[in-house]
Amino acid sequence: MSTPLTEFDPLQERGHLLTEQVNPDSQNLDRLSPIEIVDLFNKEDAKVLAAVTGAREALALALEKTAAALRQGGRLFYIGAGTSGRLGVLDAAECPPTFCTPPELVQGILAGGAPALLRSSEALEDRAEDGAAAVAEHGITFKDVLVGITAGGTTPYVRGALQAARTQGTTTIFMACVPAAQVEIDVDVDIRLLVGPELLAGSTRLKAGTVTKVALNILSTGTMVLLGKVYGNRMVDVSVTNQKLYDRAVRMIRDLTDLDREEAVALLERSDRRVKLALLMHWTGLDAATGEQRLATCQGNLRQAIQTSL
Repeated sequence: MSTPLTEFDPLQERGHLLTEQVNPDSQNLDRLSPIEIVDLFNKEDAKVLAAVTGAREALALALEKTAAALRQGGRLFYIGAGTSGRLGVLDAAECPPTFCTPPELVQGILAGGAPALLRSSEALEDRAEDGAAAVAEHGITFKDVLVGITAGGTTPYVRGALQAARTQGTTTIFMACVPAAQVEIDVDVDIRLLVGPELLAGSTRLKAGTVTKVALNILSTGTMVLLGKVYGNRMVDVSVTNQKLYDRAVRMIRDLTDLDREEAVALLERSDRRVKLALLMHWTGLDAATGEQRLATCQGNLRQAIQTSL
C-alpha cells in the first residue's frame, strides 16, 4: 500500500534515498584536475541513457495515455519545484513554437510561480496543500494529464498535487529518480529514472536533471507525434514566427516536394505559412479552405488527410 502523503515530514531523514547517497566514484572531486572533472562528468552522464532504457515501458505507457487524453480535449500539465519544476516549464514553453500548439495545451506549474524561474525557491516545495491548490487554480479536471516531477520522490508540493488530481479522475504520471521501494505512490503511470547517486552528493540538478529533461523530451515530442503533428521526422506544424523558422518551413516543403524555392515560398504564403496545409494542398490539389476542413476532420493528421483526399 502506498504511503499517505501526509506522512511525509519535510524534516525526516532522507539519507537512504538514491538521490541523496554519496557517489563513491567522486569522493576525491575537490582534488581532480580540470580534465579529470570533465571526464568524470562524462562517465556519470553516460548512465542517463541506461536509466531511460530502464523506464522505456513506463514512458511508452505515459505517451499512450497522454495522447489519448489530448485527443479527447484534455491538456498536459507538468508540476514541480526547483529544478524539476523549471524543466517542466521549459518543456511546456517549447511546444507552441515547435508544434504550433495553443499555450494552454501543455502547461508547466512551478512552486513559487514565475519568480521561481530565476530565483531559488526550494522552501516552497514543503506544503502539500499548495500543490493541491495549484490543481484547483489551473482548473485541472478528469480530462487532463498531470505529470508530477520530483527527483527524490518526496516533494510534498508535487505529491499533494497528484493526490488532489487523482481524487477527481485526472490521469496522473509520476517522474522520479528513486526506486519505488524507497518512495511509493499511487498513480496511473510511475516512471523511475534511476541514474544513481550524483557526482556532487545530493545535487539533483546534475544527472537527475539531465535524465528528467530527456524523459520530458520523449513525453512531449512523442505525444505530438502520436497526435499527427509530425510527418516523417519533420515538424510540419512548426509555428513560422521568425526568419529562421520561415527558412526551415520553405526547406521542408522543398525537401518533400519537387518545388524550387520560389514555388515553395508561394505555396507557403497561400497556406497562411502553415507547412502541413501547404503540403496537403500540393499533394491533393485542394484549396486552402478545403484543406483546412480536411485536416480538421482528420484531427490534424496529415497522412490521414492525404489518404482521404485521394
